[in-house]
Amino acid sequence: MNSVAGESNGSAANRAERRWAGVSIALIVGLLAIITFTGVHWASMPPSGIEAIDPTTLHVSGEFVEQNLGAQMRPDGSVIVRLIAQQYSFNPQCVVVPARTKITFRGTSVDVVHGFLVTGTNANAMLVPGYITTFTTEFSSVGDHLMPCHEFCGTGHAGMWAHVRVVAPQDFERLIGGATGVHCD
Repeated sequence: MNSVAGESNGSAANRAERRWAGVSIALIVGLLAIITFTGVHWASMPPSGIEAIDPTTLHVSGEFVEQNLGAQMRPDGSVIVRLIAQQYSFNPQCVVVPARTKITFRGTSVDVVHGFLVTGTNANAMLVPGYITTFTTEFSSVGDHLMPCHEFCGTGHAGMWAHVRVVAPQDFERLIGGATGVHCD
């Protein structure tokens, strides 16, 4: 009698194991199908928000030439900040922006992937060579923020940081005057 009970328990356990093995295999196959589909889809139809740029000609022409780097006031009152990351510095090293104003950061990298983080804020992005990273934020109060690279970019990574100086809007307007590419220097 014990052998019969043992056999029925063993076959029930075998059935349960086969069922769970089937579920596990189905999940793996499903995940592989999703990965394959998204890989093919993104390769054939890249997202529309991606802007490509040639990292070898950044300083020669286009929006990232030296005089355009830093903060600029737009006609609608918002501010655009352009910056370039390269081993082991940001250009410009310090950016001045107004508080309580919509600020759009546009940045790129010359050489490797760099991180862009403004401490104490939600500003956090990656700068990838060949692409322009764009995000918009607003700083609620006046103050200085460190801007370290948070993506390991080589042996000098620990020394790669810059500053974002947030000033009162009226001080920013006085600083910018008719200038382009305002920064701390």
